[in-house]
Amino acid sequence: MSNPMVLMETSSGDILLELFEDKAPVTVANFLRYVDEEFYNYTIFHRVLKDFMIQGGGLGVRMDEKATHEPIQNEAGNGLKNLRGTIAMARTSDPHSAAAQFFINQVDNDFLDHQDDTPENFGYCVFGKVEDGMDVVDKIAKLKVKPQGEHEAVPLDMVVITRISRFE
Repeated sequence: MSNPMVLMETSSGDILLELFEDKAPVTVANFLRYVDEEFYNYTIFHRVLKDFMIQGGGLGVRMDEKATHEPIQNEAGNGLKNLRGTIAMARTSDPHSAAAQFFINQVDNDFLDHQDDTPENFGYCVFGKVEDGMDVVDKIAKLKVKPQGEHEAVPLDMVVITRISRFE
């Protein structure tokens, strides 16, 4: 069985993602649940750090945080690495706090990988990779940013995720 694919349509261009259902089944099922519910439609990339990653999937265009389902179990110990072009779940300092937000690694971020089961070293679960559209990720990562409220690096030019849908 081949891995599911999703198309992320953004105001900066499209990003095609392969999801590693075989390596991160809980995470992929959770992500696809949000996709199928159209949760990600008209959310934004609200955290953009050049030479690191772009983060989105939790705030609407008015910077309003969207209500999510319960957090999921962190599958960061699945052997996948936070390499350039991979997508991983964002979370708080609690390893098992990921719900809907995700980030796409712009560079290799090995310090985000699972090292052990302690809260400090649990890591961030990679659950897919960019198949096409890394140029879009790079374009977003180069945007000028500013602090806005509690958010440290919000793009001056808003990047809207207009839709994420299954791609067959």
